[in-house]
Amino acid sequence: MNKFGKKDLGFAIITGLITGLILWRILYFLRPDLFASPAWAVGFIIVIPILWILGVLLGYFLGQWFPFFNQFGKFAAIGFTNAAVDFGILNLLIAYTGHTSGRGYSIEKTASFCVALISSYVWNKYWAFDSAESRGGGREFGKFVMVTIAAFIVNVSVASLVVNYMSPVLNFSPETWANVGAVIGSAVALVVSFVGFKKAVFKN
Repeated sequence: MNKFGKKDLGFAIITGLITGLILWRILYFLRPDLFASPAWAVGFIIVIPILWILGVLLGYFLGQWFPFFNQFGKFAAIGFTNAAVDFGILNLLIAYTGHTSGRGYSIEKTASFCVALISSYVWNKYWAFDSAESRGGGREFGKFVMVTIAAFIVNVSVASLVVNYMSPVLNFSPETWANVGAVIGSAVALVVSFVGFKKAVFKN
């Protein structure tokens, strides 16, 4: 399918709502003095779904000249949603354990990444790459696991490298710097995932 449809609209709204709500909770955890107002939550759950819809539309528009954008627009929206899930779980664990560096942080990041990967598989299979009717079966899942492992290693390694071996900049708090590491790790892993999913996993 090379045009925006009802499925795209529905999934963009759902993933946007999930992302907006989690983002508000993360910001509230990091800066409760600024983001305590429920108005922030309302703003996020309205604005982000709109941005997701526009992003998918932009992907289809660019897909007229560069076909891979037909999938990448949706993949990007899913990627940001999975990042929100990742960061949401990470900050929830930080809030309960207090671990913002060291081995404890790496374990928390591993757990949050694994939860996000489950979300990633479902959304990418049934939306971005639309392979619900494919007959890959166990082979598809096996390839997904292989790409996932590669992305997992990249994500956790980069995030842990930033957090454990680089000093915080701009007077960031340990909690904020932990999220900076997660952002960088997720960005690098996003590229690895898209290439792997498109070329090796969800081929119809």
